[in-house]
Amino acid sequence: MPRIPAVPRRTLLTGTLAVTASTALPATALSANEPPAAGAGLPVAAPSISGTSDWDARSADGSIEVLDSKPNKIIVHHTATANSSDTSQSHAFELARQIQDFHMDSNGWSDTGQNFTNTRGGHRLEGRHKSLAALQAGDQHVVGAHAGEQNSVALGIENEGTYTSASVPGALFESLTELCAYMVAQYGIEAGEIYGHRDFMSTDCPGDELYAKLPELRSAVAARTGRPAVAPLVWPLLQPGAAGPRVTAAQLLLRARGAGDVPVDGVFGAATQQAAARFLRDRGLTGAACSGTRVAEHGVFGGTAWAALAPVLAVDSSGQAVRAAQVLLTAQGHHTGQETRFGARTRATVRDVQAAHELPADGVLDEATWLRLLQ
Repeated sequence: MPRIPAVPRRTLLTGTLAVTASTALPATALSANEPPAAGAGLPVAAPSISGTSDWDARSADGSIEVLDSKPNKIIVHHTATANSSDTSQSHAFELARQIQDFHMDSNGWSDTGQNFTNTRGGHRLEGRHKSLAALQAGDQHVVGAHAGEQNSVALGIENEGTYTSASVPGALFESLTELCAYMVAQYGIEAGEIYGHRDFMSTDCPGDELYAKLPELRSAVAARTGRPAVAPLVWPLLQPGAAGPRVTAAQLLLRARGAGDVPVDGVFGAATQQAAARFLRDRGLTGAACSGTRVAEHGVFGGTAWAALAPVLAVDSSGQAVRAAQVLLTAQGHHTGQETRFGARTRATVRDVQAAHELPADGVLDEATWLRLLQ
């Protein structure tokens, strides 16, 4: 008889508010690009990590994909399970079995989705088979099922608990730091290339509290590895109650995509949330790959869904999308000229923004420029 999880895993989610952006970082920071070349760094001792055989994992249902390439980033998740007070290793092993059962039996995956699991008691476990051997060797990557198109280039770490409002236990944060430092040292990843799930998908994961700890995590990993910790530039997350120019821009962009019932009031209310959820569903962006329930979380919009929503604009473009760009430009103190028309003044302003952020100053409002405007 298959095991049944004692607690439901994450109700799938989808987006999120960015950490402090570095304008020096190229626009490809969030793309599934080639891994950075390994440079000099401090040696890091291998931490204790329990393998799949230690916690009595099921065999994978099919083959595990192992790439002859290195991952270039780390993505932090939370399990969205109970914040258990049981910090024992036996509890950690049972959690790993529950996660694997849910991922295989409910999501239909071949194995656990994430590469590694980190618990509130500070126990680290291999998640997907072969991930530990690949990490120890430092020259291969096991493709997981935790963050959509990033799976081929990103290591996924599930952290036990729900951190929407609960504080992060010291033991969990320390063990996460040690694990990330080892990953960074083994693969030559930059310490700044540590992200939250919400940076790529429309989801609350890893919760506001754990997400807020990511700058501290990057700094701690940098100190232990001697590798750079430039904060990444990421798409913002819109959550219920959000207000301001980002929300106004999202409303105008949704209207430009046919959601004519969306108000333009700068408040991320019910009507806007529903329109955003429809947009995500219609474009197959509703599945935040960690929990895999494929259910859109109403009230959350972010990650690379912004890139799907915002079109490329240039001279002679017009309409609601242009107005959205002008709202963001105005909020940053720029003058844009005639409303809803991408004229010479708007083009000149876009070029100024691009030059200030060391982007090609061609006056075309592309994905990289939208990313800057949304900070």
